[in-house]
Amino acid sequence: MAGSEGFVEADNAEAIITRIEHKTLKIESLLKQFKPVEALKTALEGTYAMTSDERCKSAHWIVVHRAIMAIKDVDGMLASLDPEYYDILMKYLYRGLSTGDRPTCDQCLRIHEKLTERAGHGCILRFLTDTVNTV
Repeated sequence: MAGSEGFVEADNAEAIITRIEHKTLKIESLLKQFKPVEALKTALEGTYAMTSDERCKSAHWIVVHRAIMAIKDVDGMLASLDPEYYDILMKYLYRGLSTGDRPTCDQCLRIHEKLTERAGHGCILRFLTDTVNTV
């Protein structure tokens, strides 16, 4: 799976958060250049570390959320996104739906519909059965 790095010890949580902060700067730069698809790709790669540290998960969610909300052309985004990222994106879409925030839920549902058309129901099933690699 893209970006899988194994479980991270708690003492490495600060290092992960630092990497996420650096990634945030890159993503903000891409969004200012009107490159939301590149921002989403950047958000989904690399820092997806399987960690139980909620600070790391929350920090990474904020970065991914920022990129997801900037997507206007869902079909174009999915066409340019490598299929290896579909499962990771699906996890973040469900995280977005769990927030209950109306604009976030609306955007996540739009992307979810198109992602399911492209990746199939297996993407949803893999999300539901993967209890180890939670976001």
